[in-house]
Amino acid sequence: MKTHSKNRTTALVALLFVFVIQGYIYPHCDAVEGPVVKAARKAILSGNINHVLVWVRAEDEKEIRDLFKRVQSVSTLNEEASDLARDYFFETVVRVHRMGEGVGYTGIKPVGYEPEPGILAADEALENKSVETLLHHTGEKYHAHVKELFGEVVSKSSYAVDDLEAGREYVAKYVTFIHYIESLYKGEAPKTDEHHHH
Repeated sequence: MKTHSKNRTTALVALLFVFVIQGYIYPHCDAVEGPVVKAARKAILSGNINHVLVWVRAEDEKEIRDLFKRVQSVSTLNEEASDLARDYFFETVVRVHRMGEGVGYTGIKPVGYEPEPGILAADEALENKSVETLLHHTGEKYHAHVKELFGEVVSKSSYAVDDLEAGREYVAKYVTFIHYIESLYKGEAPKTDEHHHH
């Protein structure tokens, strides 16, 4: 019986290893230091999956919940199994998130990856709770809308972790804001009427 159990564990770890290696194709939300993986990491460390569920659609919840339970179970086996299960969880969450946004999954970008300047500037503005730097780098005709979108993200950011609806509202505002700033920095005509992925 023990041998059978050990074989099953070995097979599971091997399967996870294959998935993880295949995922790292290295083609912000799909970066290992991006917000989705950070949320997934927080979910694992805290044991509260709601940290990451806000980044996926309601219809994709079951897949993530089921995998989260398996990851927690595998994590008790040994350090290697825990690391592989964790990485596979990150891969899956990012893939499901991107699919929900209608964007193809090409793997998680590695540590040290730097997103587009606009994305980086938008994230820094949110972190510093100041929109001034963005205004210096964007045309004056866009300032009012930049401030409006920034204010919407900030107003939604203090949601309770277990309030998935409020969390998803925050994510929607965040993605819209990031994409808008990214477009401005690229010199493109920004769009704000759609839920974009970055």
